[in-house]
Amino acid sequence: MNERQPRGSRQARRAAAQARRRARRATAQARRQARRAAARARRSERAKQRRTLWEDARNLPNLLTFLRILMIPAVLVLLEAGSPKHCFVAALVYTAAAITDWVDGWLARRRGLVSVLGKFLDPLADKLLVAATLVWLVAMGRIAAWVVALLLIREITITALRSIASSEGLVIAAGPGGKLKTAFQMIGLIGLIIGYPYRIDLGLYDFGLVDFVHVGRLLVYLSLFFSLTSAASYLHLFVAAIEAKNKERSVAAR
Repeated sequence: MNERQPRGSRQARRAAAQARRRARRATAQARRQARRAAARARRSERAKQRRTLWEDARNLPNLLTFLRILMIPAVLVLLEAGSPKHCFVAALVYTAAAITDWVDGWLARRRGLVSVLGKFLDPLADKLLVAATLVWLVAMGRIAAWVVALLLIREITITALRSIASSEGLVIAAGPGGKLKTAFQMIGLIGLIIGYPYRIDLGLYDFGLVDFVHVGRLLVYLSLFFSLTSAASYLHLFVAAIEAKNKERSVAAR
């Protein structure tokens, strides 16, 4: 009996050791399989994202956005030519680009084609079009550099604040001041692009010879006013939203 017990205990220990080794091998194999499965899933997800981005790039709203980006050099080349005819055509191209901004958003919402690519490209195309045109008009002497600097600083600041708000899960809607800024800026830029005096006779009233540079400047100055006031309003809403978010987090932490 005394000799059998140690032999039995040794066999039990060996069996337990073998069981542990089998368990470790099974665990290691399961981990390897899980890693391979995760790698396959990541590759599949990346391939799916690539396909999705390519499909998004080919939908009509995003194609219109790409077209708007391609219109930017056309506007600048026509402005560089500088003749009344070229400037008038440049104003037509700019107006067409501004119209596509409204059309692509309307189509995306109506057809359910709102995409991440579109959300990125649409505001980018708008800012590139406006910024490039403003800088070119400064070089042509049609608008003061300080006005353009303030407008661009405002756009960069608000874009940065919107990015921070989005990362915090906050949505801060644009106020009426921002919409007025956009309207005055668009019409004012068209006037500055035309850049020459024309006789305006609407039949019911004859405005006489209208210098579109002066009209454009006035409208851009108005857009600058609404740019700054709307930026101040957005900053106030941003600070209030961030403070409310921080209060919620502190309450939840308790």
